[in-house]
Amino acid sequence: QVQLVESGGGLVQPGGSLRLSCAASGSIFRINAMGWYRQSPGKQRDLVATITSDGSTNYADSVKGRFTISRDNAKNTVTLQMNSLKPEDTAVYYCNADITADITGNSGRYYSTNNYWGQGTQVTVSS
Repeated sequence: QVQLVESGGGLVQPGGSLRLSCAASGSIFRINAMGWYRQSPGKQRDLVATITSDGSTNYADSVKGRFTISRDNAKNTVTLQMNSLKPEDTAVYYCNADITADITGNSGRYYSTNNYWGQGTQVTVSS
């Protein structure tokens, strides 16, 4: 069973910083792209940043220059460093990953690739 667990959310003043982390666990063969999305009340879930297995990154225009995504392939983790936070960054932040699981069952051993979401962590930017 593969799962993603986020940590690091909280309350911060405008202009402050937060660091979000996400750890993948379970029978993992390979983790492909990883990323962060966010959702505010009444709005759709939007992409914040993504990173491929070889380190190529992509950012939403609204966070470019302020947020940095990174990953540690050895530890199966992805991190989002958020600086110069604004009230409009307030949202629930979700970790996302495409993971190939290594599964052994009655029919033998096989690999299955699926998209996974974490449970979300609240980020509130307010004075």
